[in-house]
Amino acid sequence: DPEKLRKNIIELAKVYLASGIDPEKSMIFIQSHVQEHAELAWILNTIARISEMKKMTQFKDKSGKDEENIGVGLFDYPVLMAADILLYDTEKVPVGEDQVQHVELTRTLGKRFNNKFGETFFLPEPYLTKEGTRIMGLDDPTKKMSKSAGSEYNYIAITDDAETIRKKIKKAVTDSGSEIRYEEEKPALYNLINIYSTFSDKDPKEIEKMYENKNYADFKNDLAEVIIEGLKPIQEKMKSLSDEEVLEILRKGAEKVRPIAQKKMKEVKEKIGFIF
Repeated sequence: DPEKLRKNIIELAKVYLASGIDPEKSMIFIQSHVQEHAELAWILNTIARISEMKKMTQFKDKSGKDEENIGVGLFDYPVLMAADILLYDTEKVPVGEDQVQHVELTRTLGKRFNNKFGETFFLPEPYLTKEGTRIMGLDDPTKKMSKSAGSEYNYIAITDDAETIRKKIKKAVTDSGSEIRYEEEKPALYNLINIYSTFSDKDPKEIEKMYENKNYADFKNDLAEVIIEGLKPIQEKMKSLSDEEVLEILRKGAEKVRPIAQKKMKEVKEKIGFIF
């Protein structure tokens, strides 16, 4: 739905800006405003291998058993992600655990290009934080939290109001027993404590100690309030940003990065033998 896509692009940009990305320090832009992303992705396609793409976990998860009828865009998406990264000589890529594989593919493609055509791309490293590495679903701690999940009780959205957050945390699954322990053997609590830690900057073991001899209801009530308070300044900032203001920031960002992307693409084209 084109209208939904346009709305989602603006909302995501608002989330980034409201979460603390400063456009005076960081260049934030819409990928399709810089054509070099698509150009480099196509060139990288010529050295990417089908066997590598088939190993991508997210493709396997999203295609399921109907792999033969999935669009090429989903299959090839990791190559576009590699182009996004390599185009700017990126040093570190902040990712969740499930995206590390895509950074590894980026390094593989960058190294392969360098070996064949000469030193061109910097090989990036994934950047992970321990507690926020992979947040799992509130209704199923064995699967990643996702807005595209079948149930709204799987995730907390940044735009969720206080009552919605309380309701979702109250319904979140817990493990058998009554002790609040930070152990991988208790995946539901392990996940909820990770969320608490991420929002409160408290160590998971410190949180475990705080709720010694307390019940799940006490823990969940406090967790909901920690999330509400953590999201409040972001939500307030989002409301203060107009669509026009955000679009102007995104356009200026594209203007800043375009010369960087153009310079890298010129180097790439020269090395592979394109005629200017």
